[in-house]
Amino acid sequence: MGIGIGRVRVSHGRARGRRGTAVRAFLVALLATVWAAAARLEAAPAARGRPGQVEAAAKPIAVFGADERLNLPERLEWIAERIGLLFNNQARTVCTAFCVAENMIATAAHCLARGRNAQAVRYGDFTFARAYDRRQDFSRIKGASTAAAAQNILAGDFKLSVRPPIDAASDWAIIKLQRAGCPAGALPVRPLPIGALMELSRAGRVFQISYHRDWAQWRPAYGRGCVVARDFEAAAWAAIAPDFLEPDAIVLHTCDTGDASSGSPLFVEGEDGPVVVAINVGTYVQSRAVTENGKVVARHRAQTIANTAVNAHVFAPAIEAMRRALILPSGAPMRELQERLAARGLYTQKVDGAYGAALRAAIEGYERSSRLPVFGLATEELLSRLRQEAAQQGEVAPSRALRPR
Repeated sequence: MGIGIGRVRVSHGRARGRRGTAVRAFLVALLATVWAAAARLEAAPAARGRPGQVEAAAKPIAVFGADERLNLPERLEWIAERIGLLFNNQARTVCTAFCVAENMIATAAHCLARGRNAQAVRYGDFTFARAYDRRQDFSRIKGASTAAAAQNILAGDFKLSVRPPIDAASDWAIIKLQRAGCPAGALPVRPLPIGALMELSRAGRVFQISYHRDWAQWRPAYGRGCVVARDFEAAAWAAIAPDFLEPDAIVLHTCDTGDASSGSPLFVEGEDGPVVVAINVGTYVQSRAVTENGKVVARHRAQTIANTAVNAHVFAPAIEAMRRALILPSGAPMRELQERLAARGLYTQKVDGAYGAALRAAIEGYERSSRLPVFGLATEELLSRLRQEAAQQGEVAPSRALRPR
């Protein structure tokens, strides 16, 4: 499984060696490819608050048959006010994101992952530019100015598996913005069963709106005529499903896409207008390799099967959770949360008042053991709950002298 800038490229293969043993070849590394592709983007100076210029050689990633991408029709212009570019000039990356509340956006998790040369990306360096081609209304992630942006991101997972079972269903993220960066309002999100999506696609009611690097200088493109299916001409669902950790959460579709389309919304034309039903995250590709004595001796050209999206039923609960969440600020409140989780044996790292992967894992562990929805957010509600439990059990308040290091 690999990612190109703004999109995932999932690669696997089936072949037989000279001894007739079936094997799978994984020809593209996940994060290495995403940031290598990102490096091709000519980034503008960070002070300008604009992503880099479109590279002349940029090409579509997955066009199925004829390229049917169009400029937005007039009836969908309102959607352009609710999507934008999520870019990081320092990491030289760009994706699509869309508004899910006045101060919240959704995108693909890998758009916030690790940068070139395996160096960590600083969340404070990301900028959301709503309606980039017409407004360039910029907003940073909440907490960016105080190095606390991490606690305002709720994501499925940043470390996506590169080998089956592929956890592409975890490639989503909900982000709180520093200010009300979506003044036009949110796009409606409606989870639908895959059977209903396939039926609607047969009626021509599935489409995508996204930014693409090869398309019209950062104007959103309208991808129509999208097929949502399980079986494709080149591969049947029986062969595809085992490659994914949560196949029922995956939406395979044929909307035409290009670089920077990761994180874009997939729509259904509903009775009351368009609704978001999935987040586009990548392209599913099958590759074939011939092995001899366990070594690949020949590779065949990869074949694109379909684009991959995460069904809205996966991330819709996270939108509501993030909307309600009162996130703890860094410093004393976060230190107290770390100490109280440490007292339960869930947090074992330094008590530093900062939100990171270890604290998120500890919170998730507590939520699982308490049979709560698992989000890993450091909230006032969580800290209050821990205080109440400690009082009921007669625990002494955490001592600053006993912080784990």
